[in-house]
Amino acid sequence: MAQKGVDTMLRFCCPIACCPALVQVKVQVQVQGKEEEEEAIHSTSPSSIFHQYLAPMAPPPPALPLRLVFISSFVLSMVVPAITSAAEHLHPKPNALVLPISKHASTLQYTASIGRQRTPDLVPTIVSLDLNGKFLWLSHDSASHNNSSSAQSRSDCSGKAGSSSRRHRSFIPIGNAFSKMISVGNLSEDTISLHSTDGLNPGSVVSTPTPFLFFSVPEMLTRGLADRSRGVAGLGRTALALPTQLSTLFNLSRKFGICLPSSSNTDGVIFFGDGPYDLLPGIDVSKILVHTPLIQHPRHRGGHHEDDYYVPVSSIMVNGRPLPMPLISSGGTKISTTNPYSLLETSVYESLSRIFIEEAVAMNHTRVRAVAPFRTCFSTRASGDLASYRAAMPVIDLVMQSSEVFWRIFETNSMIPVVGEDVWCLGFLDGGRNHEEGAGASIVIGAHLLEDNFLQFDLHLSRLGFTSSLLLSQTTCANFNFTSN
Repeated sequence: MAQKGVDTMLRFCCPIACCPALVQVKVQVQVQGKEEEEEAIHSTSPSSIFHQYLAPMAPPPPALPLRLVFISSFVLSMVVPAITSAAEHLHPKPNALVLPISKHASTLQYTASIGRQRTPDLVPTIVSLDLNGKFLWLSHDSASHNNSSSAQSRSDCSGKAGSSSRRHRSFIPIGNAFSKMISVGNLSEDTISLHSTDGLNPGSVVSTPTPFLFFSVPEMLTRGLADRSRGVAGLGRTALALPTQLSTLFNLSRKFGICLPSSSNTDGVIFFGDGPYDLLPGIDVSKILVHTPLIQHPRHRGGHHEDDYYVPVSSIMVNGRPLPMPLISSGGTKISTTNPYSLLETSVYESLSRIFIEEAVAMNHTRVRAVAPFRTCFSTRASGDLASYRAAMPVIDLVMQSSEVFWRIFETNSMIPVVGEDVWCLGFLDGGRNHEEGAGASIVIGAHLLEDNFLQFDLHLSRLGFTSSLLLSQTTCANFNFTSN
C-alpha cells in the first residue's frame, strides 16, 4: 500500500475512542529496512499514534494545466461509470447479509464464523461476539496466513506486508472483554466473506469489494474465549465495528438484527442490513418490533463507553408492582452479550429480589437455598392440590420511555435452571455498588435475557427494535432456514 493510502485509511479509523485517556505505548517504525523505537505518552485518539510514527508522505506533485484537468475529468466521467457497472454485474449488491450464531456451552459465549479469503480457498474463522465491541480483532496465527501470491492480508503482526503495501507498524491497546486481559493490536486488512440473504434463506457467498479493517493481536489475548475462537467481532456503534464496515462496503442499511439461541445444540442468527427477517413458520419478526431510542450513558459522555448500547429504562415492574424510581434512573441500562446474566446495582437488585420473592410466594412457589452465583432460588416441583400443575413465575417488565413501551420478561428468560436439581434461580446478579462490569450502569441486560428475543439495532436512527420472547409467536431464534432455496 502506498504511504498516501495508509494515511487515508488511518484518517478513516481515527474517530473511534479505543485507547484510555492517556496511554504509554512503545511504537516501532520500519521503513525501507530502517527501524526505530520510541516511547511517548499519547492522547486518546489513535490517529495521533499512527500519524506521528508513520513515514512522512511524499510532497504533492505539481498542479496540472487546466486543459489537462478538463480532459482527465472528461475521460474519468466516461470510464468510471463503465467500471462501476461492470463491478456491479460481477458482484451484485446484496440486500442483506446473514451469519449463524452458536452458543458455547461452557463459556456461555456466542460465536460466529466469518469466511476469510485464502487463495484459492475460503477459510472459516470463528470469533466470539461482543455487542459493544469497537472493532474486529484476531490472533496473529489466524491473521497472518497470507502467502506470496495473495496481498489480501496487508499487514501481519510482525509488520510484514503484502506486495502492494509499504512496511509499517502501528499498535494500539486492545482489551478482551471476556477475560479482561489487555494487549496491543496492529491495524491490518483482509477480505472477508459472508452469505447474502433475502431474509428468507441464505443466498450466494459475497466478499468485501475492498479490504476489511481489523486488528491482529498476540495469541495470548484469546485466552478465555470459547473453544476455537480466534478473536472477537465487535458490533458496536463505531466506524470499525462489523455493522458499520459491512454497511459501508456493501451499501446496506445501517441496521443489524440479532437473535441469540437458547441452546448450544441449535443456531441463532444475525442479519446485517434491513428486513425482512423471516423465521419459520413464515414469521417476519421485523413486523412485530417495539421501538425505543438508543441513548448514551447518562454519566459518561465522551468516555470509553460512550458508544455502548444503552436504552432508557425508566422503571421496572414485577407483576405490575414498580421498583422505586430513583434506583433505576441513576446509571442507565446497558445491553451486553459479554455478561451471561443480567447485573443490577446493589440497591436495584435488593429491591427487585424482595418484590419478586413476595410475588412468587403469593403464587404458591417455594423458596429454597441459594445456588451460587444466584441468591434467589425456588423449587420447580409443583405443590398444593394440583400436584401436576406448576404456576408460572412472576413476569418482569422493563418500562422504557413511556408506560406503553415495555420489554416483558417471562420465566424462560428471567429464571436459570440448576442442572441436576429441581431448582431454578432468578437470573439477575448483584453487581455491587457502581460496579465496574457495567461501567457504572445501574442495570446490565445480560445475554440470557436476550435469548429467543429478536433485537434490531438501527444505527442511522439510533433506535432499538425488540420483541418479547419469540415463543409467544410460536417460533425461536433457531428457526431461520439456513438451507438454500
